[in-house]
Amino acid sequence: MDTEVSMRPHLETERLRDGGESRLTREAWKIFQIMAEFVRGYEKLAAVEPCVSIFGSARIDPEHPWYRKTQEIATKLSNAGFSVISGGGPGVMEAANKGAFRGTGYSIGLNIELPHEQHSNPYQDISLSFEHFYSRKVMFMKYAAAYVVMPGGFGTLDELAECLTLVQTGKTRRMPIILVESSFWNGLIQWWRDVLLAGGTINAEDLDLVTVIDDADAVVAAIFDHYEKRGFAPSAAEAEALLNL
Repeated sequence: MDTEVSMRPHLETERLRDGGESRLTREAWKIFQIMAEFVRGYEKLAAVEPCVSIFGSARIDPEHPWYRKTQEIATKLSNAGFSVISGGGPGVMEAANKGAFRGTGYSIGLNIELPHEQHSNPYQDISLSFEHFYSRKVMFMKYAAAYVVMPGGFGTLDELAECLTLVQTGKTRRMPIILVESSFWNGLIQWWRDVLLAGGTINAEDLDLVTVIDDADAVVAAIFDHYEKRGFAPSAAEAEALLNL
């Protein structure tokens, strides 16, 4: 123990000599960049509720049926009075923005630069750029009245897991989480039943957090059915939870 303690000043000296102080300063200042991303997001999005966040693959081309269905859903949501939030990039994100852009609601893109697949699409009334996934994800969640999840890859699964975790734990309000394309999602849901539920890592009621829907009109109807008796505005308790999201 004495040897371990005596080494600490030496290690600290070496760390500073190797440029650690400069790295520490950069990390400390990084907090202001993160704060700026949150402030910009809050200022831009607080006045455009209710919103629906649509997630899905960046790798889907405009001729793909999933692209066309996403665009159809987004247009119907936009014309029904919702603003639509997507990741602002290509594929399903572009389809969501294009559909909303052609409707009457706002089309919102939360853009992030990625090495291979992300570029901003041109169908955005409101466009925000992020360097940090976590501040971007807060914007997806904080202003959403529903989540519509199209087929996608790891990023889509990450966003779906974030949605489920926040709703399950009460860190955000209970709302529709709609998985579109049953042929894509049924295997995952069956795995939840066979492995997670059977292993006791989730409860049976957690499976009710998601709804699988294939029809575009049914997606819109499910969202309205959820809010029919309570309205889209969050309750006082929900607003407090969202404030602390």
